[in-house]
Amino acid sequence: MKIAFDSQILFERQKTGIGRNSEAIISNYIQLGTDDIVLNYFRMLEENKREEVIDHYLSNHKVNINKCKWFHSVLYNRLNRYLRLPYKMFFREEADVTQFFNYVLPPGVKGKTALYVYDMAYKVYPETIGEKTLRMLNENLAESCRRADRIITISEFSKQEIIKYLGIPSEKIAVVPCAVDHSIYNNIIDLDELTVIKKKFNIDQDYFLYLGTLEPRKNIEKLIDAYAALHKRDTLIPKLVIAGKNGWNYDNVYKKVSDYKINENVIFTGYIEAEEAVTLLKGALAFVFPSIYEGFGMPPLEAMACGVPIITSNVSSLPEVVQDAGYLIDPFSAEDLSEAMFEIISNTEHRKRLIERGLKRAKEFTWKGSAERLRSVYENMQ
Repeated sequence: MKIAFDSQILFERQKTGIGRNSEAIISNYIQLGTDDIVLNYFRMLEENKREEVIDHYLSNHKVNINKCKWFHSVLYNRLNRYLRLPYKMFFREEADVTQFFNYVLPPGVKGKTALYVYDMAYKVYPETIGEKTLRMLNENLAESCRRADRIITISEFSKQEIIKYLGIPSEKIAVVPCAVDHSIYNNIIDLDELTVIKKKFNIDQDYFLYLGTLEPRKNIEKLIDAYAALHKRDTLIPKLVIAGKNGWNYDNVYKKVSDYKINENVIFTGYIEAEEAVTLLKGALAFVFPSIYEGFGMPPLEAMACGVPIITSNVSSLPEVVQDAGYLIDPFSAEDLSEAMFEIISNTEHRKRLIERGLKRAKEFTWKGSAERLRSVYENMQ
């Protein structure tokens, strides 16, 4: 088969979940070595960035780099919001399947198409979605799903949500779960590297860790409430490290920390590079992820693979992914979350059990396995 990947998402400087999933799927699909691969992308304003991202794929003789040289990516993205430019204007080579990764299927694609749809947050919690993104999804997603030959999503939970909110037939939706790179996310820790990073961010004791974008859906305000309650209960508690870039509507997170007067106990790192994030994760006392809605939830899975106990929500896809390998709490209850954090501190035996269960559960998810599942989807489309 000839498979084309719309690869513009590879060039995001600060990749979040969608970008990381896309990059891992593309890389591992190429490594299967079974199909001819085309990577479609537009000319960049910074061509050196293109070289860094793309060049390592060129050693594979089955990979063809298909660059639209006469149109900038920024210009395409802006015009496409209003004009819906036909994809075949820019990429005329036909593939057996062309895969798109970011909710929207452009018109005029040659051959069959597959579209990643990760969750229905814009329907369930529209108040947690930025205005521009919400408008884009409302205007385009349902119609994109109807035109696509196959919808790819990342959990059984998300599949049922797509059926419920968009009326897409079950047989049109395939589940290809996210996974873990076990060569990176494991319980082998470089203590010297951890010491350097802790010093960089002024972390001088044990710490709870949240890792992800600061945005309403991640429920970080409730995490601050829970941590403040824990601090009131006992001032000699681990610090709380919040690592990730500012998303949208994040000001209240910082305000709550100030209002509770726990500025010295809560550390904001801002966006950190992947290598630093992994090391911080491995060194954490526990990973706390009280998100109110996730299509999959990669961060808890990665924490489990690192041998770090997790506290996460009992809603959306998270119970499906975590099962019995973590504390599942009510994300709308600061008391529930605070109690789980206290249990991590005080109950060493249960913490060890969670670590063991987490390591075992995480082994079930590999990117090679996900790439193989995706290839089976493409085969069934022929």
